[in-house]
Amino acid sequence: MTSAFQIPIEDFICISPILFLFFGSLIPLTIKVLRGNREPNPTLSLGFALFGVIAALGVSCSLFPKLTPYYAFSNALVFDGVSFFSAILICVVTTVAAITAKENSATTGPQFTEFLFLLLNSAVGMMLVAWSNDLIVTFIAIEIMSLCLYLLIALSHEERLSKEAAFKYFVLGSFASAIFLYGIAFIYGLSGSTYINIVAQFTAALAHQNGLFLVGIALTFVGFCFKVAIVPFHAWAPDVYEGAPTPVTGFMATGVKAVVFVAFLRFIHLDFLSMDKTGQLLPIIEWLAVLTMTVGNIAAILQSSLKRMLAYSSIAHSGYVMIGLIAAGLGAHGRSGNEAVVYYVFAYTIMTLGAFGVLALFEKSESDLSQIDDIKGLSRRNPITAVMLMLFLLSLAGIPPTIGFFAKLFVFKAAITQGLYWLAIWGAINAVIAAYYYLRPVVYMFMRDEEGIEVATPHRLTWVVTAIMAVLTVMLGLATEPVYEAVKLAARSLF
Repeated sequence: MTSAFQIPIEDFICISPILFLFFGSLIPLTIKVLRGNREPNPTLSLGFALFGVIAALGVSCSLFPKLTPYYAFSNALVFDGVSFFSAILICVVTTVAAITAKENSATTGPQFTEFLFLLLNSAVGMMLVAWSNDLIVTFIAIEIMSLCLYLLIALSHEERLSKEAAFKYFVLGSFASAIFLYGIAFIYGLSGSTYINIVAQFTAALAHQNGLFLVGIALTFVGFCFKVAIVPFHAWAPDVYEGAPTPVTGFMATGVKAVVFVAFLRFIHLDFLSMDKTGQLLPIIEWLAVLTMTVGNIAAILQSSLKRMLAYSSIAHSGYVMIGLIAAGLGAHGRSGNEAVVYYVFAYTIMTLGAFGVLALFEKSESDLSQIDDIKGLSRRNPITAVMLMLFLLSLAGIPPTIGFFAKLFVFKAAITQGLYWLAIWGAINAVIAAYYYLRPVVYMFMRDEEGIEVATPHRLTWVVTAIMAVLTVMLGLATEPVYEAVKLAARSLF
């Protein structure tokens, strides 16, 4: 007799990437406990952690071509092309973060095992965020991800900025979570469900009949906006990015942004933008995108710290992705918006991981904060590192033939397809503004003769993964067609 509580084996196969990550995080910690709380060899700990990540990556790659959405665990999780594409991306981000953390003075040492445990479990939360079909599960997954990040930032050996960053992120993150949960409560109270695919069936009627439903949508929207640093919910990002250890900053700037935008993409397919008869939501969201791009880019121009410059740059990139989200949420021709968002977060992840990897190469102690002036004349001291940083900056600026150029191109194309011409124009204007602060470090590296900081020679593994990101930044730009076809394959199964 079949029990009502039996879970299909397919459900466990689909969630196996997070199981591998979780068990990979437990092995080094268990070894430490069995050794009487003595830290095991960091290379051994890293090896066990990477074994879990690589196993998760292998399973995700094998499941990626799945075209028909599969709902698991009472429809709480949805597995489609975007789900496994996100899982692959998170495995890459986690691998780079773990490798760079081993060689970073702020993260390696007597608590490296705990660091790996938190890193991999934050990745578990990230995957759940991307897979969630239930807003309550989305909330829980965001909290798993965020709680691990708070601790990862606070674990830094740097004593002042990191503790301040962790506390600020915790307080503001908790406030945003409360708003997010309050929005979910409104949605549940009016629709009777928190499942996105079910709520979507009631959106048209509720958007016309009940203003409180739009209040719930707006509050939930604000919760998402905080996590991806949309203006005016962005103030935490520069301080947190600067105070966190550089490997954690790279992990947070890419992994969190990627999965939250995927969850955001699922949420925006409730079609509340096209169903809003008041006509108020769309202009507000459009202006949020414009302000996010503009504020992020203008503030980045004023920075002297490379890390803070990249933090404000990250805010601006959230604005570009918002353009794709808006295009995806307008119903007709929304597929181009889906593809633009997925491609953009993929491209942004590759080039931003590389940029923070280069910053990690400059850090000889946990208190090092690289300034733009420090890289003057870098092309003479270390030409390969200078070329790598140049490629990442050019890609972030959207200069062809890098992957960043095509990311912006697809976003602007999606906006034009939906008739959002003024958004595409604002995006192009902001791309020009951004070119200034991205090209300034390039000028300093190749056209100034002053002496600056040297690359930390022991960081060999960091150098290798950063070089791989640099190659991918160019090669995936030159080979845009197969990458975009993979993205289309993933996005095709999205609702």
